[in-house]
Amino acid sequence: MSVSSAANSSGQVPASFEIKSTQLPLVALLLKTSDMTVLLADLVRQFGVAGESPDFFDHDALVLDLSQLPADAPVPDLAALLDGLRSCRLVPLALRGANAAWMAAGRALGLVEAPADTPRQRPLPAALSEIAAPAPYREPAPDGSGPATLVIDKPLRSGQKIYARGADLVLLAMVNPGAEVVADGNIHVYAPLRGKAMAGASGNTQARIFSLCLEPELISIAGVYRTSEHPLAPEIQGKAAQVRLSNDGQDKLLFKALNP
Repeated sequence: MSVSSAANSSGQVPASFEIKSTQLPLVALLLKTSDMTVLLADLVRQFGVAGESPDFFDHDALVLDLSQLPADAPVPDLAALLDGLRSCRLVPLALRGANAAWMAAGRALGLVEAPADTPRQRPLPAALSEIAAPAPYREPAPDGSGPATLVIDKPLRSGQKIYARGADLVLLAMVNPGAEVVADGNIHVYAPLRGKAMAGASGNTQARIFSLCLEPELISIAGVYRTSEHPLAPEIQGKAAQVRLSNDGQDKLLFKALNP
């Protein structure tokens, strides 16, 4: 959908610009404490210039999710929080789940209100942790197409990013260091995976990542991540393997060789 600019006094529509609606992928920071001192210290220690993962973000757009804070949580020094986020190469744009006081403080600093997020899928009970969840049945589309899948058949160079919104992502060539692949569903890499891979980006805890040569800079499922600073086991590093989340509520990444 596009909306042309308003007509000028002569009744003509200017050709210098056009306003369009769009959807952009955003990183969500789910606040679990209203103590900004603790929060900022943890953020800077993990993602600051001298932190453990200083290159984790690359000026990614961010929404602050306050849905887990108490409804009467006091409004902190929001400007200091935004400055801290920017120092971690994040660009805060919006608030979500905020009460009126937080929202007023956010608007004064240029933030907008984001719509509520869809709930995360619940993990399988622990007793079923070793049983793969069957894919939900979908009626065939009228045109005969199946569930959405984005297929990329060319290598991804450093700096390139691919996002499969609402779909699985299949890559038939190498994901080089510095490249980034993101999917709301599963990620399949039939080649070396040496960049960043993030599956279940919208919160799907059942998503998985598969690669014929797992050597990632960063691997993430539903926001639970691991960087190359923590080497993979020898039987996984550089081998055909899959990655999934544990189903015991611990939010732990599990790595398993495909050809043990």
